[in-house]
Amino acid sequence: MDAEDAEGQDAERRLAALAAQSAACRACPLHQGRSRAVFADGTAKARIFFVGEGPGADEDRTGVPFVGRAGQLLTAIIERAMGLPRSAVYIANIVKCRPPGNRNPTKTEQDACAPQFLAHQIRLVAPDILIPLGKVAAQYLLGSELSMSRMRGRVWDHDGIPVVPTWHPAYLLRVPSAKRDTWDDIKLALRTLGLDDSPAPWTGPST
Repeated sequence: MDAEDAEGQDAERRLAALAAQSAACRACPLHQGRSRAVFADGTAKARIFFVGEGPGADEDRTGVPFVGRAGQLLTAIIERAMGLPRSAVYIANIVKCRPPGNRNPTKTEQDACAPQFLAHQIRLVAPDILIPLGKVAAQYLLGSELSMSRMRGRVWDHDGIPVVPTWHPAYLLRVPSAKRDTWDDIKLALRTLGLDDSPAPWTGPST
């Protein structure tokens, strides 16, 4: 086993231990209403790390992030727009437990959860780029109060890692015209990674 493989296996072990900790976490009231903690999906070797805000009903039921309608759209973005299998990226949320009624997690909930889990996930995966999905995730990673329209469309920085914010897939389901913005953001992310940014233009499914 070479050093890179050993490092990857160590990261996987550490992430598995963190996942077990998140399943037992009682740091904020969100744990009271969860079916299960939703830790992550993907590989510790990922170059691309997507960050959402929190689990929804489908995610709370399955324990996997982005599996509902918004998740299906995210999968299409990854596989059709980026030309990658979903298994090649890493996907996690700011908070690991579902906020009631799918509301946005509060700052208190974010501050109770993300330093314990998301910060360590980012450190262990050590991605080449972070793509926050929507305002909550982008504002948290960037420490910003800017609107989503002002954050997207450019490259930012989070502890030395490039950050390219884009719209949350749930927003794209409500506002299909914003898919053009997301296509532009994905091309920017691919260029930032030094990857081909010229696959067939993507507009995503209509629902």
